[in-house]
Amino acid sequence: MNQSESIETIRDIRRMMERSSRFISLSGLSGVSAGVCALAGAWIAHPYVYGYKEYIIHPEIAIVQAMAEDYSILFNTWLFWIAVGTFFSAFISAFVFTWIKSKKEGIPVWGNASKRVLASVGIPMIVGGIFLFRLLQFGTFGLVAPACLIFYGLGLVNAAKYTLNEIKYLGYTEIILGLISMWFIGYGLYFWAIGFGLMHIVYGIWMWLKYDYKNIHA
Repeated sequence: MNQSESIETIRDIRRMMERSSRFISLSGLSGVSAGVCALAGAWIAHPYVYGYKEYIIHPEIAIVQAMAEDYSILFNTWLFWIAVGTFFSAFISAFVFTWIKSKKEGIPVWGNASKRVLASVGIPMIVGGIFLFRLLQFGTFGLVAPACLIFYGLGLVNAAKYTLNEIKYLGYTEIILGLISMWFIGYGLYFWAIGFGLMHIVYGIWMWLKYDYKNIHA
């Protein structure tokens, strides 16, 4: 009996330590929702990327912007606003599911652990965003999708030490997909959809079955 109590006490201490040092309230449904948003964004962007629809919003303004080498021409494209809409819809939906899980577990969604996760993911993504901006300035559109996947993957691997360890495997997958897509220029949107869409859904279902489903039926 004493041995069983000691083991349970050790487990309780370990859980408390994990809660204080790791953000373990990431919901599997967050990954699924982000993946669905990414697939929807890729579907909407497809005709603009491959020339079935005009991706410039105001062509007459775009001519003046191009002649003046005005970088604000990016804001005059449907693709830019599709990307913005996809990002915010994925972020908001993922945040809502994570907030719901945090509330159920009694863990603050904005604590020291979550701040460390955000910083770990955010730094590579901010650097990647600056890199992408320069790519667009030089018209190197073919490397945009690979760079998105690679920098995002680096962010996930970097954040794994502050949250669920399994997230690093998603990060490795994103990096590998990004590297492979560098040799398949012109198919970037498909790799982007696989990495940000399909892989997020697969990862989210895996995490939901491993953590959320088990807790619901405990």
